[in-house]
Amino acid sequence: MTNHTPEQGAGTRPSTLDTQSEEERLRLLETHVQTLADAVRALAQGLENIPTQDDALAAEAAARGARLAHELLLSQGL
Repeated sequence: MTNHTPEQGAGTRPSTLDTQSEEERLRLLETHVQTLADAVRALAQGLENIPTQDDALAAEAAARGARLAHELLLSQGL
């Protein structure tokens, strides 16, 4: 979502986007999507319920997955 200042019309792009090429913006978008996918994967692995695993180990795995997902997002400034 883009916030427009009163000077900008709804059809104009902010100046920071004008200075980036479409390739750079696409590369940045791909990086963000990959980081989000990695974070979701870390969360899913941490929340996997292994029947032979006791509750304490499951809670530890969930916390580890959440921590890793958070670190991945922070590392990319998301």
